[in-house]
Amino acid sequence: MRVHLVDGTFELFRHHHALPRRRDGAGREIGAVRGVLGSVLRLLEEGATHVAVATDRVIESFRNQLFCGYKTGEGIDPALLAQFGPLEEALELLGVAVLPMAEFEADDALATAAARAASDPRVEQVLLCTPDKDLAQCVEGSRVVQLDRVRGILRDEAGVRAKFGVAPASIPDYLALVGDAADGIPGLPGWGARSASAVLSHHPHLEDIPADPARWEARPRAAARLAAVLQERAEEARLYRSLATLVREVPGVGGPDAWRWQGPRPGFEDLARNLAAPRLWERARALARERVDAG
Repeated sequence: MRVHLVDGTFELFRHHHALPRRRDGAGREIGAVRGVLGSVLRLLEEGATHVAVATDRVIESFRNQLFCGYKTGEGIDPALLAQFGPLEEALELLGVAVLPMAEFEADDALATAAARAASDPRVEQVLLCTPDKDLAQCVEGSRVVQLDRVRGILRDEAGVRAKFGVAPASIPDYLALVGDAADGIPGLPGWGARSASAVLSHHPHLEDIPADPARWEARPRAAARLAAVLQERAEEARLYRSLATLVREVPGVGGPDAWRWQGPRPGFEDLARNLAAPRLWERARALARERVDAG
């Protein structure tokens, strides 16, 4: 089997900003929910059999207690935030496994699910359906890969090295140095993508980087200054790395057997009607019948 793990939070944001606004009969904004349902259905129609969608029930997580500058829900469109709960309910009625996170983040759920799936000998390949660079740390050879469905890019371990210049295991160290604006991780002054990849490609983790830049296997421009910044802000860098490191033991994630799609549940037809999208129900019903007929 192949397992598809979908970043539901990314999908919700993407569709909210890409699609026109739509409201249901009660006046609630549901445009992004409709878009995500259609996207997940398309994944199933393309042959996916075992699918789990991770979502952020709230934006904040345990990381906000570690660093006050970490991302929050501040500034997010209320019409978008209001669709998080309805999306989870809609996906469950579609019959898709949902991994809702509160203390942890959707990325942690995806990392945990990927590790669970990769440990199952029945699983041929795990596809992390998200372009989020955080998830690159979970890529393993060609067994656990990252799929950017928007751009049609499949990235295996060689692809991660080609894009970031480091191995997947070094991604948290890379983000600690470079920063990640999307998550509120500032990185270290002076360190950029080129310098970080040049150094980490030879010294994979922060602790491996010699204090003396003369001992660096690769010496980017201003190496002495970069080494001084790293030494002065070593504790800060380790904090940023911990923020960028995904948790792979989130409770309640389940395993591949729980992620097998077996058709929509009772209530999905009514939901599709309430969303003014009866075509969603028709597609789900047809696909379920097709799979039953195929045995």
